Amino acid sequence: MRHLHILCEGQTEEILARDVIGPDFAAADVRVTQSIFTTKRPAGGPALKGGLSIWPKLKHELLLLLRDSSTTVLTTMFDYYAFPADAPGMADRPHGSPYDRVRYVESALLKAIDHKRFLPNLTLHEIEAWVLADCGRLGEVMGEPGPAAELERIVRLEAGPELVNDGIDTAPSKRIMSAYPRYAKTIDGPLVIADASLDVIRRSCPHANDWLQEIEVRLRRDHTR
Repeated sequence: MRHLHILCEGQTEEILARDVIGPDFAAADVRVTQSIFTTKRPAGGPALKGGLSIWPKLKHELLLLLRDSSTTVLTTMFDYYAFPADAPGMADRPHGSPYDRVRYVESALLKAIDHKRFLPNLTLHEIEAWVLADCGRLGEVMGEPGPAAELERIVRLEAGPELVNDGIDTAPSKRIMSAYPRYAKTIDGPLVIADASLDVIRRSCPHANDWLQEIEVRLRRDHTR
């Protein structure tokens, strides 16, 4: 059986990998596993999970995971927003659209790891962009449709949820929490996305769709060998 492993930035991504992406690929006879990035491994104690500050730690974790020869594809779910400034490609990103810039960084990450089973992915701009892909569903989950209508207007204005910008006060998660102060990222976000379905994410988020399609291509290629 082909094996897809997703290294996640935090608990929200882990839940989505397990409960949304995993079942979708399981239907194609693919085993999907996930883990949260290990920020620290204290001697004699449990590893600390979640959050990312510097590139060398992430590189080390990726290389450790690639030692598992059973993994067909190793990919990532990390936010492009606030990705470490010392990571490959971040310092010399070209001018242009957010899509061009994030692809540039992903290409640099691919070169830095230099392994045929590695597929870098940065969520543009945050995983909460997937929540904004269905603002109506967000309003239903939160039990208050009014603020969701304003979020939907912002998404239309920006020409898509992935283009809601990465400003410190205007990133997707900031917009949602401003509209819904009681919004819980690890509970409400995955619930909205699961209810909306991965098909909605694919239609509304081109960068996410490209990533999922590339995973499918790589898994098919391995299956036909």
